[in-house]
Amino acid sequence: MSDRFIYTTPLDPLARPLIDELSHEYESRYGEFYQQDGGPREMDKYAPELFSPAQGGNFVLLLRDGQAIGGGAFKRHDDPETAELKRVWTHSAHRRQGLAGRVLQELEAQALRQGYARLYLTTGFRQPEAVGLYLRHGYTALFDTSLPHETYRHLPFEKWLRVAALARVA
Repeated sequence: MSDRFIYTTPLDPLARPLIDELSHEYESRYGEFYQQDGGPREMDKYAPELFSPAQGGNFVLLLRDGQAIGGGAFKRHDDPETAELKRVWTHSAHRRQGLAGRVLQELEAQALRQGYARLYLTTGFRQPEAVGLYLRHGYTALFDTSLPHETYRHLPFEKWLRVAALARVA
């Protein structure tokens, strides 16, 4: 068993099974909830080009024996010091192995290499696993965690990368 990261695009055929499963997961958890106001489906909100280095983003896959078992991306945020995480995902057959954390750490390192100081993200209120992942990895919740998650449509988090990197060096 050999795992490795590759930087590619959401259009890469290796990413297709992972993206298809993520799309299904969004649909099964949220159904038409986010489309009530006529908005686009989650997986249709962002053009693949936004996750390219040329536009300040990146897209990574974690491969095991040549198959995508996890992945994630970031795109440029309105704040030039900030990248926005999107699509952090582990294939359902490979969960509970710490893979999402590995993908998250890889994305953090790449965001630093690309000059970002901060990561921002939102996750859905029906994704308690994601909330736990971000809290375990040092992200700060930008919402009142004492209230039920259903109170919010989106649960925002942030992490200052340069501060975390300096703390590891010290």
